[in-house]
Formats: sequence, C-alpha cells, structure tokens
Amino acid sequence: MKCKTVFFLVLFFSLIRMPVQALEPEEVLVVANANAAKSKGLARYYMKKRQVPNKNLVLLFMTDKETCSREEYEKKAVPPIRRFLDKNTGIRAIVTVFGVPLRISGPEKLPSEASKLWDLESRKKLLEEELANEENMDNDLKQKKYKELSELKTELGNYLRGIDKVAAFDSELALVKKDGYELNMWLPNPYYLGFRGQELAIDQSEVLMTSRLDGATEDVVKRIIDDSMEAERTGLKGRAYFDARWKDPGDKTLSGYAFYDRSIHKASQSLSGKKRMEVVLNDSEDLFQKGESPDTALYCGWYSLAKYVDAFTWQKGSVGYHIASSECATLKNPDSQVWCKKMLDHGIAATIGPVGEPYVQAFPVPEVFFEFLTEGYLTLAEAYLISLPYLSWKMVLIGDPLYRLNLKL
Repeated sequence: MKCKTVFFLVLFFSLIRMPVQALEPEEVLVVANANAAKSKGLARYYMKKRQVPNKNLVLLFMTDKETCSREEYEKKAVPPIRRFLDKNTGIRAIVTVFGVPLRISGPEKLPSEASKLWDLESRKKLLEEELANEENMDNDLKQKKYKELSELKTELGNYLRGIDKVAAFDSELALVKKDGYELNMWLPNPYYLGFRGQELAIDQSEVLMTSRLDGATEDVVKRIIDDSMEAERTGLKGRAYFDARWKDPGDKTLSGYAFYDRSIHKASQSLSGKKRMEVVLNDSEDLFQKGESPDTALYCGWYSLAKYVDAFTWQKGSVGYHIASSECATLKNPDSQVWCKKMLDHGIAATIGPVGEPYVQAFPVPEVFFEFLTEGYLTLAEAYLISLPYLSWKMVLIGDPLYRLNLKL
C-alpha cells in the first residue's frame, strides 16, 4: 500500500505544477470585513494561532450581508486584494473570515440576453394562451401545440441556466488575479486532476486556493480553528461514514449521480484498504439516521435536499460534505436546515457545499478529495483544489486551509 501511495503522489506532482511542499502560513492571505462585527478579531485570532504574518491581512469595507452585488465585489473586494497580491507574490491561498459575503449576485442581463429571454417568454405566453382555449382546436393541432410548449420550456430553462452568473464569493476570488473571463456558468479548474492534459481557458498561475472560516456565530469559527489544530497535534480519531445510495456498479463508464455514487464507493474502498480508520459504508437507498453514525471523523453522502439528518456525533477535526443543491445557501439563517450550516452547528471542522444550484458534476470528486486529504501530505485547501472541477461557480470550502489530517488508529 505504501508503494501505491508513493506512486500516486509522484504521478500527481508530475501532472500539475503545485509545489511539492504543503501550504505554509506565510503563503496565506486572510481577508476580513471591517464593516462586520467580529470579522477582524476572528482574523487576528486565526493569524496568531497559525502564525500567519501580521501583514497578510486585507480589510474590506463592504456589506456584512451574506450576498453582495457583482458591482460591489468588483469595486470593493478585488482592488485591495490585488494591490496586496501585487506586492506579495508568494501568496498561494486566500481565506475569507466571518462577515465577508458568502455569495455574489448576478449582474444585470446584457441587452442580447434580455432580448433572447423576452422572445422565449413571449412565445411561451402565446402558446399558453392558445392552449387555454384548446376546446376550439382539433386533436392533432392540440398535441402539436403541447409539444411546442414542452420544447420551449426546455429551451427557456436551458438558456436561463446558461446565463447563470451567480457565484460563491470564494470561488470567484480564486480568479482574482485574472481579468476579462466569462461569467456565464463555470470555468474548468486547471488544477483538477480530471482535466489533466487538456487545454483550458484558465492557467494554473492565475488560480489561488480559497477557503472560508465562517459559521453561524463567532464561537463556531473559533471552534473550527481550535479543533483543526488539536486534531493535527493528537490525531483525528473516529470512523469514516460513506453514504452511497446504490450497490457498487464496478468499473463502468458513468456520469451524473451514478458517477458520484461510484466515487463514494471508491473513497470508502481506498480508506478501508489503508486500515488507518474504521470505515462504514451504507449502500442502501436510506440515509444514515439519527444515532447511526457515532464518532464521525469523515463523511460523504447524498441526497437529502436542504434537510440535514442528525445522524452524526462529530469528532474534533472532522471533515465531510453532503452532495445536494444549495447546501451552503446560508450559514447564518437560524431556521435553515441546509447541511453546511447544520454540520458546523453540530461540530464539524470542515465542510463543502454550493451557494445555489451547482449541478452534480461541480462537486469535488470524493475519491480524489479523500485520497489526498487522508494521506496527510497536502492541506485541506490543496486536497479541495485538485478535486474541484470548476471555478467562478457555486462551491465553497469552509475550514482552515492549513489543516492537515493526522490519522491515528
């Protein structure tokens, strides 16, 4: 197994230009919001704990709400961060702190986009009005109109998805060094191992790692920092729980949820083979239920949309994510049941989720993320970066970017 691990790491470093050494404190830029209570104090708390240089702090002056506009992001976040990066070329990662917006809303539609939408919506409305009087139509014409309406709804839905410019603040920040890129939908991540050997619109030199120290309260953020550092010192203890929905299909060519379900199986099998942690795999259609996942150190599963299942007792330093839409739509709303917020409320140290509809293929690939994370060579932020397919999109990593797993039986 050791030989396999060494080969895997050599292959990895031959495919990407990431430095072999793990991320270091002096390579981290901390971004806080001067307009948000507790933000600067929490930034200083983290920097002192991790010995991040005092100069590696940028204070923004912007809304303390979870959503900011595209204009505010470009005018109030990008310039001060770029000025710092221009003077400090050794920065490899940015960590945003409690009080920095979570999401960037979409800008106003371009005239061409508005015109296209008007045309599609007008045609849809006309067909719907015609079908409201369907008793005056013969059956063949009626069926033809219904078919046209169905096709038009599909075209309209696809077009709306194709001009989606809403993004996670941190995902956009990963490209803060780059100008003039396409905002519609996503951009392929040049560090993602699945895109190795392909020519992409973004170069690795234009990408920074990003993560976030955030949660419902100041205490949650301090706990994330403290628990991650304690787990590094004493070792992450507990079990790994992988919640697939179907039996392992074997080595087939798969896509969508089937691909991710298979990847959950592979992550489980890889960690089981290392014999460094007890692994529990659930491959039934039912999710883990309350009390079924004690001493949780690692977790990956799907699909309970915006409805957290309280099955887990999270260990200090635990890491996990749930594959479902909009599970990081808020970290503050006390009534929300989205997985990211509830996992943080209940004690997890690091998690991943989208601020909106990401489509399943945008999630970090479980087998890649957990393979590199559990080896302990790379930090949390690095394992996330190489397993994440897309940037300028919806996904957020919450956790200490410098956290490196230390697995002990």
